[in-house]
Amino acid sequence: MAIEVVSITDEQAEQLSQLQENHFLERKAIEVPPAKLDKTISAFANADGGELYVGILNNGDWSGFPNVEAANGHLQSLERLFPLGEGFAYTFLNHPARTGLVLQVTVRKARSIIKTASGVPFIRRGAQNLPVSTPEALKILERNKGITSFEAELVNIDLKEVTNSEVAIGFMLNVIPTADPEAWMRKQQLIQSDRPTAACVLLFSDLPQAALPKHCGVKVYRYQTTKEEGARETLAGEPLSLEGCVYNLVGLAVAKTEAIINELRVLGPEGLVGVQYPTEALHEVITNAIIHRDYSIADDVHIRIFENRVEVESPGRLPGHITPQNILSERFARNGNLVRIINKFPDPPNKDVGEGLNTAFAAMKRLSLKEPLVKESESSVLVVIRHERLASAEDLVLDYLKSNASITNPIARKLTGIESENAMKLVFYRLRDKKILERVPDLKGSKAAWRLTRKGKEHVKASKSV
Repeated sequence: MAIEVVSITDEQAEQLSQLQENHFLERKAIEVPPAKLDKTISAFANADGGELYVGILNNGDWSGFPNVEAANGHLQSLERLFPLGEGFAYTFLNHPARTGLVLQVTVRKARSIIKTASGVPFIRRGAQNLPVSTPEALKILERNKGITSFEAELVNIDLKEVTNSEVAIGFMLNVIPTADPEAWMRKQQLIQSDRPTAACVLLFSDLPQAALPKHCGVKVYRYQTTKEEGARETLAGEPLSLEGCVYNLVGLAVAKTEAIINELRVLGPEGLVGVQYPTEALHEVITNAIIHRDYSIADDVHIRIFENRVEVESPGRLPGHITPQNILSERFARNGNLVRIINKFPDPPNKDVGEGLNTAFAAMKRLSLKEPLVKESESSVLVVIRHERLASAEDLVLDYLKSNASITNPIARKLTGIESENAMKLVFYRLRDKKILERVPDLKGSKAAWRLTRKGKEHVKASKSV
């Protein structure tokens, strides 16, 4: 691997000196033994990736390597952890007024478990490198990496629960009418040691939730608020608890979500209008949440419907090397057997295997809605489908004033999704400074409103004719 030495500016050097250690960043002195670097590199690779700077002290002072060759021991340690040369990159940083070369190591989230020279893997939590020192912790890490999957666990129920269920009989009649259900399931590795796997139960039991309680249901909530968190006082009615085999559960969850959304009304230029989310986006996000979740976690998939967004939360972190940043371009199936078999069902929910979220993003773009947000926490993945237009706040205000004489701050906040009253004022001020808006005379306090100026009316009229 070529060794690159990059000269950096005064500003960049100062920024590096002021960086604080966190979940994604650590600093070390050059005197640190290479074996001690293993812990940090392993921790980053087994978690979410990160950056290591060797040659910057805790107080921010530089004390780097006198030359590239002086870092050979540290580089050899890196190459021992990543023998194929993948998963990391390093660069030497140079500044004429600072002492020595700083080694910058960028570590990516690894597909496999990366162990130190002593054979112990570490995991990054906050600014700490914690050893994965118990069999239970190692099992969790293996599942997070996608090396093992709960779908292969054997479930202690009667085989007839999966071989003679309504789901199994319907599947066999429609897909493989000449096959015997039990023989076919054994061939597909869905039955082992005379017991069904978790994947088999999820796919072919009429009620998997009875065999795997709290591991495979879906809950749907409706909140009458736009706030970041839903609270009991804003919850409309009781949450819906949905059950059934995975194939039926996807269809039921999408249908219930759409039914609730169809009752929503939001303020538009012409008054209250129905909320529109692309069916493809809802379908793909909910499908992904159900079939790619970590079934070892005792929790449901949660669908929360707010006034201005839909949140779909799936138990478990992103598997393997997948991150929120590369989720649209990389592929990794945590539950490979489940994904493969459900694709054999008539009109499968994952028809375009591997294209789910790409389809959702494209569908949102076609409706000029902002693309979904993907967030990862310690134990779940959250996808947020927002009912927010790609248009700027200024455009939305002017669009409203095409059909209305004036606009108030509360109305504008509902239109734009801006929650802060002061932030909304800044939008009005920008339009005022362009001579497009003016305050409505004699309206103050909570009744204060804005209207189009003569120039503003000409601007809106011109935009209508385009």
